[in-house]
Amino acid sequence: MPVNAPIRVVQWATGSIGRYALRSVLNRPGLQLAGVLVYDPDKTGKDAGELVGMPPTGVTCTDDVDQVLSLDADCVLHMPLPAFSFGTDQTSDVETICALLASGKNVITTTGFVYPKSYGRGVVERVEAACAAGDTTLHGTGINPGFMSDFLPLALTGLSDRVDHIYVRESSDFRGHPSRQVVVDLVGFTRSAKDYTAAVRPYRMFQRSLFAESVQLVADALDVRLDEVEESDDFELATREFEIAAGTVREGTVCASRWVFSGLVRGRPFMTIEVVYKADAARVPRWPDPGFVLHIEGVPHMTLSVDEVSHGPAAAAAHAINAIPAVCAAPPGIRTLLDLPFATGRGRVRLR
Repeated sequence: MPVNAPIRVVQWATGSIGRYALRSVLNRPGLQLAGVLVYDPDKTGKDAGELVGMPPTGVTCTDDVDQVLSLDADCVLHMPLPAFSFGTDQTSDVETICALLASGKNVITTTGFVYPKSYGRGVVERVEAACAAGDTTLHGTGINPGFMSDFLPLALTGLSDRVDHIYVRESSDFRGHPSRQVVVDLVGFTRSAKDYTAAVRPYRMFQRSLFAESVQLVADALDVRLDEVEESDDFELATREFEIAAGTVREGTVCASRWVFSGLVRGRPFMTIEVVYKADAARVPRWPDPGFVLHIEGVPHMTLSVDEVSHGPAAAAAHAINAIPAVCAAPPGIRTLLDLPFATGRGRVRLR
């Protein structure tokens, strides 16, 4: 890429997060939109600017994967819903990402891959081979988890003399989230208890794989060998009907869920992530209010809280957008938070 040339970016998927990312690409100096991949037939053939209420860009949205693979671009912002939500397993996401990497495009994805090592050696070898073929880099930023459950714990342990236990709580309010695909089909709100229990089985596997990435990443950074990552989950039913942006939550249907993921060492939790989703926090009193809490037990004890993130999708999009220059400049291969030059509490863990 010539010096001072703009970074040519492809936006892959234009859901609630993808649209924020697309708007940022169009507004950011140093970035140039090279293409847009869409899944909705109604978006195909439209100018990219039209999707986000901006002037025409001259870039037409397409659903043709081969066309996108052939584009001259430096980076792809890969932001679709996870493959399992379309009835396939994670292998489909791996295949897509590897094809993009092998075509000579760096990839930043929100579908996981924060720490691909947790998926096993086979996935790592496939991705590394694609990176070698395309002279490219893969970086996963995640959505949830991502940043709060991996970046912040690692940053804060730089102040630790000893780390005994790391606890992270993420509580999210979906009242204003506009996507039925996410709120209803993925998270499961508005479903009956029976339908939710059946639908959550593949979602449970997806959630476990995602949060295990963050737990494993933090543990490896601190030189802790986990025995396993344990998962438990529960849900709450609405006591009355109410409206949210994604639809109607009727009495007796699922309106909240709680997930707990614990990385265990000799039966004791080393890192615990508690995740709470609420259809409308004002109408669901059970479980903690929206916000983020990080507590590190050790020397010293530390607690950090973020009371509000006003728009989660915008934050998730910005996390990926802000990584573009560093990813495009990085050596080929998988690049995680552990490749970034900041201090952690490595070597300061004392197991009880």
